[in-house]
Amino acid sequence: MDQWVEPCLVLLPGLPALSAALAPLTAAGRPLRAARVSIGLTTATFAVALALLAAVLRAPQGSVTLVQFGPAGLMLDPLAVAMAVLVAGISLIVHVYAKRYMADEPGYARFFALLDAMTAVILLMVTASDLVVLLAAWFLVGVLLYFLLGFDTTREASGRYAFWTFLTFRVGDLPLVAAALLLWHGYGTLQLPELFARVAAQPHLAVGGVPVAATAALLVALAAFARSAQFPLHTWLPYTMDGPTPVSALMHAGIVNAGGFLFNRFAPLFIHTPDVLHLAFVVGLVTALIGSALMLTQNDIKKSLGYSTMGQMGFMIMECGLGAFSLAIYHLIAHGLFKATLFLGSGNVIGDTRKDDGVPADDIYTFVVERRPLRAVKVPWLLAALITVLVPAVVLGLSHWLVAADFFHKQGAVVLLFFGWVTGAQVFFAIHKLPSENPWRSLTFVLLSFVIVVIGYTVIAHAFEMFLYPDPVMRDATYAAAGINLLVFDLLIVAVTVALVGAWLVTFYAQSLDLEGRPGTLWHAVYLNLYALFSREFYVSDVYLRLSRAAVDSAKRVNVALRWM
Repeated sequence: MDQWVEPCLVLLPGLPALSAALAPLTAAGRPLRAARVSIGLTTATFAVALALLAAVLRAPQGSVTLVQFGPAGLMLDPLAVAMAVLVAGISLIVHVYAKRYMADEPGYARFFALLDAMTAVILLMVTASDLVVLLAAWFLVGVLLYFLLGFDTTREASGRYAFWTFLTFRVGDLPLVAAALLLWHGYGTLQLPELFARVAAQPHLAVGGVPVAATAALLVALAAFARSAQFPLHTWLPYTMDGPTPVSALMHAGIVNAGGFLFNRFAPLFIHTPDVLHLAFVVGLVTALIGSALMLTQNDIKKSLGYSTMGQMGFMIMECGLGAFSLAIYHLIAHGLFKATLFLGSGNVIGDTRKDDGVPADDIYTFVVERRPLRAVKVPWLLAALITVLVPAVVLGLSHWLVAADFFHKQGAVVLLFFGWVTGAQVFFAIHKLPSENPWRSLTFVLLSFVIVVIGYTVIAHAFEMFLYPDPVMRDATYAAAGINLLVFDLLIVAVTVALVGAWLVTFYAQSLDLEGRPGTLWHAVYLNLYALFSREFYVSDVYLRLSRAAVDSAKRVNVALRWM
């Protein structure tokens, strides 16, 4: 690469670190100076990230730039630069938003210094070339997030939940530290490129009877689960909404979605450990289902967005478990930009809703809310069923066949197509249920939108995969590692399909089935228990609370018995 790349790589985390030091010093008597300095240097950081992206795009495929400072160092590769552009871009938006949003808050300059320090540490994490720098940055992200979430020291809830997040992150740090020690002891190097080369040469190396690669991969996955709010370590995420809104948006710039980055950074390790990928798929799937369900039962917009993030992080980890590592990064970037925007706009939504619910009294409102029948034309059910089932399958199949004919030979790719088909079919199914005087026009608009979205998504995702993993051997190895027995795979697909079709039928006939049941009946009791289960968020927080109280009581008894108190 060009000679200017190495200085720019150093400036990438260096500029926000400089801003974190200068912002409080320049704010004496004029707090707005801190915001101006911070925004200016963050803008420069984003420009440096874009320049590095241009350099990586011009460089030969597979080239990596290393900058060493003794045993530590920085690394520039496609994964690092993609994450750097995301982090710097979201950080800049959050800085501009916070300039006015936090204007009346005490500690204005301190807030911008913390934002800058967080940006610097995340950029250091994504560009780390060795395990020591990666571990240090990974740990500091949790520490700085604690101070950002508990920024308002007058709110007891903010401090309590910030400490809860801090403890969860520390639990997730321990497996990563253990993985780093095991890899260093087994392969004798801390440098990531050299480490992955030695793992490829000796994937089945064992130390003291313990398989190094498999055990380290499991530990890295556990660290990713804790950081990305996977079930049952998800409870910290919805309750971080008591922190400042800019922090909630910044969390989507390499904090809560850092699990996807960690899986991709250690992808050469995971291709030798298929069992860990299968575990990631199961954990991600459970997290996605629970997060999506709990999102629909919240009456607080920010908490609902928090559970939505949990569900999306489940999908991201599930994609890693399918071997679609590049798709997880694409998902990470798209969701980060989208969800950060939603968080920054949540205050306006709350304010507008207090004045007006914003629901127009149109046909859909009359049908859904007031339950009044409409004079509407519906597509014949058999034709609607064929459209619902066949159209998404044809559009998805043709779009992926055009960009990669061998896409259908990978089990992970087939599962992704399956979930895409489910999503598309659900859209057509929902449109068919809504009354309309011209259902064909509605279906036509939905079809055109679906085709545009799918084709754009397919082309971008395929190009992104070629950018992150230009080596076709590596791409095939990731999908192959996620494969399972063919018979079991087919049976699972059939079982899930039957379950989804059954759920659609139940939803379609929900009113006639009387799902709530009559009071006093068994079905009514089941319905109430399910409602309590969702409203209490599966009682996970209650279980943790009881365990913590039991631990404190046990500690008191030990202190009394040993006469420490």
